[in-house]
Amino acid sequence: MTKTNRVMRVTALLMLVVFLFTFAACGSKSASETQAATEATATQAAATEAKTADAQQGETKATDTADATGTASNSNTLVVFFSATGTTKGVAQNIANATGADTYEILAAQPYTEADLNWNDKSSRSTTEQNDKSVRPEIGSDKLNLDGYSTIYVGYPIWWGEEPRIMDTFAQSYDFTGKTMIPFCTSGGSGIGSSGKNLAEIAGTGNWLEGDRLSADSDIAAWIKGLNLS
Repeated sequence: MTKTNRVMRVTALLMLVVFLFTFAACGSKSASETQAATEATATQAAATEAKTADAQQGETKATDTADATGTASNSNTLVVFFSATGTTKGVAQNIANATGADTYEILAAQPYTEADLNWNDKSSRSTTEQNDKSVRPEIGSDKLNLDGYSTIYVGYPIWWGEEPRIMDTFAQSYDFTGKTMIPFCTSGGSGIGSSGKNLAEIAGTGNWLEGDRLSADSDIAAWIKGLNLS
């Protein structure tokens, strides 16, 4: 083989090596780009999914909040109640289940402690409040929207023979014009007494029916039927 032929052969081999190296590099680059693009797409999809989930969670939270204030469903019946120990809440829930009503719990801005409810203590909070008919404890629950409700059950425990003063706050805070108001109470032995009439006088609006004392064992369906609301 001549010297020229050897040079040409070496040159051809070098060119082949360069070509193969370049091809391999391009292939590697394409694979990297493809992987990067795939990862970017997956990241974007995950972000979109998370954003959608957050939005749905926000909508659910908004609906839950509306339910808590009595404004979410299509029901025209509402059960409003104040329950310091949970007894009245249980009866209120039974009424709501029987009527398909919404519920709204009256919460005290300053919660009542066990000491506050000690009726044997003449200086306890509940005792001093009940001894002063002008007291209006602040309500801590969100403002209630009564639009769309035509029948409202109003429940509370009996304290010292009357409604808790926070119920007076509630009655004084809203316009019940055109609504049927049905008071009910829970008690260890006392009846509803004059508490329903007291609330009606303080409210000054609404058609307040004669109330009754209920318990966890009460026949709620029979009681509701006896109201002759239809």
